[in-house]
Amino acid sequence: MNERIVLLGTKGGPAIRPGGPSPTSSLIETGGRVIAVDCALGVSRGIVNAGVSLKGLSHVLVTHLHSDHVLELGGLIHTAWTSGLATPVKVYGPKGVVALWQAFLASLVVDISTRIVDEGRPVLADLVTVAEIDAGVVLEEPGLRVTALRVPHPPLADCFAFRVEMTSGVVVFSGDTAFHPPLADFAKGADLLIHEAMLPEGLESIIRRTGNGTRLREHLVASHTFAADVGRIATMAGVKRLALNHMIPADDPDFTEAHWHAAVSETYSGDLIVGRDGLEIRL
Repeated sequence: MNERIVLLGTKGGPAIRPGGPSPTSSLIETGGRVIAVDCALGVSRGIVNAGVSLKGLSHVLVTHLHSDHVLELGGLIHTAWTSGLATPVKVYGPKGVVALWQAFLASLVVDISTRIVDEGRPVLADLVTVAEIDAGVVLEEPGLRVTALRVPHPPLADCFAFRVEMTSGVVVFSGDTAFHPPLADFAKGADLLIHEAMLPEGLESIIRRTGNGTRLREHLVASHTFAADVGRIATMAGVKRLALNHMIPADDPDFTEAHWHAAVSETYSGDLIVGRDGLEIRL
């Protein structure tokens, strides 16, 4: 059975730099489904580069509404539609995702209405169902069950981790979150935990390049998880493998895989995958 996860973008934050990684998005292929987890800038190209046809897009899971997770939500679905999508797409995300989708449709009303008439395409709005979620079971279909856990990512109140149960195993996506011990129970026994991670020594690198030092530092420390704490979650959960994603920093050559391994190994002795764009993981 062709089931896999592909890390399409592994960088924390919305900025992109020459030759660097893309912001955070992932792909799940399972049971004939094509599932995007978050839709950062570059998600459409990432899916295509992974060898997957966009017209097969079936589900989208959105962890929260920061731009580095939803900037290309509308663009992904629209590009899939112009690539031949003619089957339903189900979108699940926090409060506000319905308004985001409707605003996208309004912003491209000229293009969309023209293509429906001029090119004979199906009505895009009729293909897409958008559901606003809370903690608990998000969707359940044969061979697929997705559960959400609310995680702390101030100042946003609606941020979610996802536990995805498939035929081949269980993968948990932390979403953006501060250190949150209940996530260990949520991820208990998972085959793979994909968790955001931040290097303490990398903070000044991000601040120096981005600016707005004091406020940005406060946000990063309050809203994200240091690598050693990621290891703690993975150890408490007893996961089979841990993959780092949404890495801060992810595009500074002064910080290599060795830095990530050193930080996580303080608290986790299991199989560690340091994420990179395009990395394929099979359960």
